[in-house]
Amino acid sequence: MGRSDWGGRSGLDEWQRKDRRGESLAFPFSGGACSACLLVLSVLLIAGCQKRGTPSSSGAPAPVTTPSGAVMLLLPGGWFEVGSDPAVEKDEKRHRVYVDAFYIDRFEVTQANYQKLVGANPSRYKDPNCPVDQVRWTQAAAYCNARSRAEGLAACYDPNTWACDFDAGGYRLPTEAEWEYACRAGSQAAWCFGDDEPRLAKHGWYKANQTRGPHAVGRLAPNAWGLYDVHGNLWEWCNDWYAEDAYAQGPARNPRGPAAGKDRVLRGGCWDSRPNECRSAYRYYEKPVFTDVCFGKAVSGFVGIRCVRKR
Repeated sequence: MGRSDWGGRSGLDEWQRKDRRGESLAFPFSGGACSACLLVLSVLLIAGCQKRGTPSSSGAPAPVTTPSGAVMLLLPGGWFEVGSDPAVEKDEKRHRVYVDAFYIDRFEVTQANYQKLVGANPSRYKDPNCPVDQVRWTQAAAYCNARSRAEGLAACYDPNTWACDFDAGGYRLPTEAEWEYACRAGSQAAWCFGDDEPRLAKHGWYKANQTRGPHAVGRLAPNAWGLYDVHGNLWEWCNDWYAEDAYAQGPARNPRGPAAGKDRVLRGGCWDSRPNECRSAYRYYEKPVFTDVCFGKAVSGFVGIRCVRKR
């Protein structure tokens, strides 16, 4: 097995054999059906019934540690509903899209990992166990390339134009669709865990439970697929250029956003965000080369990185 094939295929193959349709299973049976049949039916009904606020019950994929030390999860490809319904914001119109299987970092990139690969730490809140913050989009793309080179993989980003080669085997930033798919982990609710806002404090650092800055990664509850800090802590860069009407223009399969733009997409909210800004569907944006700690406009917090890689 080459270094570029460290994840293998068995994890996803096993995952895809599980029933993820989210449909209630039902069939007729006679009043004298045996208890064993009733037990089987009960199990099927429980496994198949999927409520709006309930994340996927298929279980979390097994973590894989990369040669550069990051922990990733292999997510299955599939269809899901991106956005909110009714649309909470005008750029969140719900629609159905498909994403291919991909690997994604289980945690936001830490300062220790960033410094090991890049040789510098741009963070305002210095702590090796905390996510690297105050990262420009171009710095995030450069980190992806550095991580790819460290593992002998083909870099995804052209350092002259910062265009992304999605066919390359290295690391890149997630598309906006991939990010929301991973965050939701099968849920169609406001947050990965449901619509109950008070539960947000168990899953993410945000304005109500944090005022000093980001926390060390992985300290709160993960989503159903085992991803940590998808709500709050730090905003996360996506590969996409931002456009308010991007959802209306993009294809249904593997949308990658507009071909050009002025701002890059941010997702997830941060430690200084309101609950609404931490929703799975909430879209924000920033200039890719902001030059001030307060950013080009009023982004309420700081920005970090979570990488992906094609299967």
